[in-house]
Amino acid sequence: MSFWPSKMIVITGAGAYPRLVVEGAHAAGVAQVDVLAVRGSTERATIRAADNVHTINLGGIAAGLRWVAAQGYDGAVFAGQINPLSLFTARFDDETKGWLASLPFKTAHTVYGKLALEFEKAGVPVFPASSFMDGHLPGEGVMTARAPDGRELRDIEHGSAVVRDMGRHDVGQTVLVKDGMVLAVEAFEGTNAAIRRGGRLGGRGAVLVKGAREGHDMRFDIPVVGLKTLKVMKRAGVTTLAFQAGRLLLLDSEKVIAFANRHGMAIMGIKTDLPPAPLRPTAREAGESAVSA
Repeated sequence: MSFWPSKMIVITGAGAYPRLVVEGAHAAGVAQVDVLAVRGSTERATIRAADNVHTINLGGIAAGLRWVAAQGYDGAVFAGQINPLSLFTARFDDETKGWLASLPFKTAHTVYGKLALEFEKAGVPVFPASSFMDGHLPGEGVMTARAPDGRELRDIEHGSAVVRDMGRHDVGQTVLVKDGMVLAVEAFEGTNAAIRRGGRLGGRGAVLVKGAREGHDMRFDIPVVGLKTLKVMKRAGVTTLAFQAGRLLLLDSEKVIAFANRHGMAIMGIKTDLPPAPLRPTAREAGESAVSA
């Protein structure tokens, strides 16, 4: 059963995605949508869209959590990119250092999972990162004027299997394939760096497959593609993007599709047996604070 919180906060990183969450929550009827902004990352458009904004340095996550917990929010959404290298360079407070030190290994799932656990312990439920993103979760089928050709379809099939396998080990969500050869597997460097690396190796014609692992926790690190991704693909010579239908956020889809069509690229959602990302938080996630819709 879904529900609409009356007061929620979006924990924001870079990009347009956090703004779309704020706007989507407002459109769905959430009365107050605030933002916890990260200095140097959160965009001005996101700040303008929010009802209220509280800003922290990336290293002050624990202090930011205490502030959020004191405000009585019904829930929180994690949205937007944080540079993965910040785990090595940010000056974290002692409490955050303790959280990170407690993790036997560090992946997006374990780091964000630990952060979500701390929010839950503070009484702030963490909603799926896809919440209120209506219209941004494309389904199955070809979205562009050009469909993948036979060779690209074979590479998509191979890449889809590789993505699911590497997801079981929390390696990453992106793989580049050409002529049946895996050119790049995303690690901690992020999607764009993996695209550039694979493009340098394989040249024009590579296929990019993006997907979330089986059992993926949709509260954080959901696959996201936007116009910037397509521009990086174009420069790297990647000709096709494939993704799991209903399990990827496509930002600025009209601009993305127009760009792909202009440059002869193909974009395709592929059917899987995995559940789609939810568009609304559930009563289970919100615990006793849920108000049934």
